Amino acid sequence: MTSPRGSNVVDDALRRAVHAVASADALLITAGAGMGVDSGLPDFRGKEGFWRAYPAFQRLGLDFPSLANPRWFTADPTLAWGFYGHRLNLYRTATPHAGFHILRSWARRMSLGAFVATSNVDGHFQRAGFDCTRVLEVHGTIHRMQCTRSCGQDVFPADSVEVAVDTTTLRACPPLPACSACGALARPNILLFGDWDWDSRQANVQESRLRDWLTTVHGRKFVIVECGAGQAIPTIRHMSEAVADRPGATLVRINPREPQVPSGGIGLPLGALEALRAISARMPS
Repeated sequence: MTSPRGSNVVDDALRRAVHAVASADALLITAGAGMGVDSGLPDFRGKEGFWRAYPAFQRLGLDFPSLANPRWFTADPTLAWGFYGHRLNLYRTATPHAGFHILRSWARRMSLGAFVATSNVDGHFQRAGFDCTRVLEVHGTIHRMQCTRSCGQDVFPADSVEVAVDTTTLRACPPLPACSACGALARPNILLFGDWDWDSRQANVQESRLRDWLTTVHGRKFVIVECGAGQAIPTIRHMSEAVADRPGATLVRINPREPQVPSGGIGLPLGALEALRAISARMPS
């Protein structure tokens, strides 16, 4: 793998990225937590990063993998919903940054269209105007709920869910979200760590749509633009690299700390918004 370093190398990578985007017939956007940083969202990188965002959990000795576990919805529901309720409120109020709109403008130029695959659960691609039938949320979304009792109810929208959170203790205040069918405690439709109960039906439908779309662009010139997907949870990086092995594909990886790419890829050691603006500014009119 190669990693770009130095201004001349970055300039060359930007030039190649511009050519890859401008000459493509189709665009696959892949995104991890780093995509949300420029919208003011935390990326939970390491214990220190998580605890800066949630100091109350540092006092409890809980890091992100410890807390993002379904057992808390049984063992301590107000703690679980304190964390996810805070995130739900944060994602609802945060505004998707301008990089989303740059990507949308590129998508509109593609003769074969575009698709999004993201590990983020914030719903910001849809908020930014991307077609919801062209988005794969590989880890689910906080904007849908599922029953903790597995009563048979399908996942349901979180539009009417409101969670009040004590900002000091980061515990949720009752009433907690409930299943729309049986009234049992609800939880976000998100794949958590050690999660055997995640209802993946919606994600499975989305994944099937992505596979169908990739069939339509097979052999054509297309570009994968990956934003902010790190190696700690490498789901998106692995997906990007697997698709980049297809004929006609070029991977553009945007990551300020881990821009390494396989042979033939383009690595940009920049933040998502900075890189997207730099590419956009160099695009032919």
